[in-house]
Amino acid sequence: MPKDTITPADEQKIVAAIKDAEMQTSGEIRVHIESNCEIDVLDRATEVFAELHMHQTEQRNGVLFYIAIEDHQFAVIGDAGINASVPDHFWEDITEEVIKHFKQKKYAEGLARGIRMAGEQLQAHFPYNRQSDINELSDDISFGD
Repeated sequence: MPKDTITPADEQKIVAAIKDAEMQTSGEIRVHIESNCEIDVLDRATEVFAELHMHQTEQRNGVLFYIAIEDHQFAVIGDAGINASVPDHFWEDITEEVIKHFKQKKYAEGLARGIRMAGEQLQAHFPYNRQSDINELSDDISFGD
């Protein structure tokens, strides 16, 4: 079902935003979309974070954008390295921006904007180094049921 909501063009827009953001930071960004979230959204996002092995980045600087489309649930979470570095309002600002677009059913635009915001913010704490940076996690969107 999530594949019906996110068109191939939407997917391209989201993946392009991930690639753009990751050119500014060594942080690793993933997007996971599924239909429903049966438990607390932050708990489910944490499960998906582990399932995608996002905690295995060298600097512990993975960020997950999690969406349960039909349940209208959204969470953005980061690994320990990020949480130790970013200001308290970091996640709230991104969440507010993404949800503003989601309310207008502009899912791809909301995700792309939030992803780029994350990249801009993470640049200060995890700068991109062209010589040493490797893409540790896939930029592709992962889909659940």
